[in-house]
Amino acid sequence: MTDRETPTPSFDSLRERIDAIDLEIQKLLNERAGSALELANLKMAKAGKADSASLSLGEDLTVGYLGPQGTYTEEATLKHFGSTVATVPYPAIADIFASVESGEVHFGVVPVENSTEGSINHTLDLLMETSLRICGEVQLRIQHQLLSKSTDLSQINAVHAHPQSLAQCRGWLDNNLPDAERTSESSNAAAAEIAVEKDAVAAIASETAGLRYELKTLAKNIEDIKTNTTRFLVIGDHDVARSGDDATSLLISAPHKPGGLRSMLKPMEESGVSMTRIESRPGRKVMWEYVFFIDVKGHQSDDTLKLVLEQLRNQAVGLRVLGSYPRAR
Repeated sequence: MTDRETPTPSFDSLRERIDAIDLEIQKLLNERAGSALELANLKMAKAGKADSASLSLGEDLTVGYLGPQGTYTEEATLKHFGSTVATVPYPAIADIFASVESGEVHFGVVPVENSTEGSINHTLDLLMETSLRICGEVQLRIQHQLLSKSTDLSQINAVHAHPQSLAQCRGWLDNNLPDAERTSESSNAAAAEIAVEKDAVAAIASETAGLRYELKTLAKNIEDIKTNTTRFLVIGDHDVARSGDDATSLLISAPHKPGGLRSMLKPMEESGVSMTRIESRPGRKVMWEYVFFIDVKGHQSDDTLKLVLEQLRNQAVGLRVLGSYPRAR
């Protein structure tokens, strides 16, 4: 008995096989796309549960921060997004806003206030001018270290740091380095870079900066107020879903008349909406008029806050919701 000969495939049967393979390939591509979208959603969830529709499939999440490397803003960025996110340092806060607006990065992290030194007005002014939204917040305990190439505190004749850091360590410097010259820098990381190059110079910076620039720690936690904390904002072009423990930031122009601001706050009081912060800044359009940055508890989609916002839109000269986002923990 002989084996039966294998029939030669016909044109139609080959075409059917190719079509079947194409369908299988398409199915696998769809599965890959779905998995990539799930990965994007996880990344965006780290950024404050933002909508990931505009994040391309498989695209790495990039975040801009106030550089250079080793700043507290970089530390806040890694605290919020995790150590695997791609980060880009920028020399100025305005550059971070511009990079997010242009799509160069997905999010930016900027300082907005310090518990001892108050608000960072430049950040507030840029929030008035941008269409970006606040997508999250980070609170970071600020612990300043005195870093240097030198090994002895008595050798130090100059201290470099960001102006706020110099102010936050004023008492310690007065007591321990009263004769050392104090020089302001654009950031503590920039001060650390100078300390690497110069003998007898110390920088005030974070422990992370000390490790990054291989500087010795001459004194630890030299901040005068041990509860010193800086709040950072995450800015982006995304709305953020409710988390159940949210904050909403508002920009309000009150009527320029007696009791104008009080009339803006009344709907919040009557509805039981808790205001956690209010800050005024000069308006950019009319002389002697002010706008108010107000933070309240709750998400703009909450029923109660939604009604309050409707009332405010009818009363305020101008109202803009800067964003709703999970409160920092």
